[in-house]
Amino acid sequence: MVSVVADVYAAITDADPALVARIAEVLELRAADPQQAAMRRAYLGDIAFPDRGRVLEVGCGTGAVTRALAGWPGVAEVTGIDPSPTFLAAARRLDPPANARFMEGDARALDFQDRSVDVVVFHTTLCHVPGPHLALAEAARVLRPGGWLAVFDGDYATTTVALHPSDPLQACAAAFVEFSVHDPWLVRRLPGLLEQADFELVRMRSYGYVEARDARYTPTIVDRGADALVAAGRIGEDTAAALKAEARRRITAGQFFGHIAYTSLVARQPN
Repeated sequence: MVSVVADVYAAITDADPALVARIAEVLELRAADPQQAAMRRAYLGDIAFPDRGRVLEVGCGTGAVTRALAGWPGVAEVTGIDPSPTFLAAARRLDPPANARFMEGDARALDFQDRSVDVVVFHTTLCHVPGPHLALAEAARVLRPGGWLAVFDGDYATTTVALHPSDPLQACAAAFVEFSVHDPWLVRRLPGLLEQADFELVRMRSYGYVEARDARYTPTIVDRGADALVAAGRIGEDTAAALKAEARRRITAGQFFGHIAYTSLVARQPN
């Protein structure tokens, strides 16, 4: 039996390179999704970016959000940090703007001076961090007085691809959450965690992300969940292949449904 570690992102530096490369592809696929892009624009629009602002994205993955931030009005420079050298190599290959840079780092120990950043962004990052309060404390440390914090994350406890209570595809969704998310309930506690870190909450939004006939991202949840079940020794490869095939059959037949709720919170440092 192959050992599977809960939340591959939390141990991304030790993950199988082929798996990391596949995740990198999924990150770019998700970022290009029009619904995902609309959610990103909505919460970034809640931030009053200062002129010539210095922005930090923590847990940048392949750099899709960092690239978007680099072109946002008022942003002079943006740094994306991530613990994965594979993700960072992909980010540097994807033609980032001149005002974007990438560096290796840990959300819980940022290599930035106190009060040196205007905006900190966690985009689908904190749910993967063991000890998210430590990451928020670091964000508070590096932000200038009056600086802005944005957290966008999935309420992964809502993840579903089920059409009925006993739908076998839901086992894949559950396995995806089990092995890809450190804390699927995190967003529900974020207001309290922000308050503990002395942030002032400005706006909280909820978003429903849903796919059906033209589904592209949520079928990858079925795939990755099925693969995780195989790796954990819970099902065989033939069963995994059948589950993946069923997801594609439903898409072709117009019967597929995939849904995740997302939440954004925008907050400020006290002046």
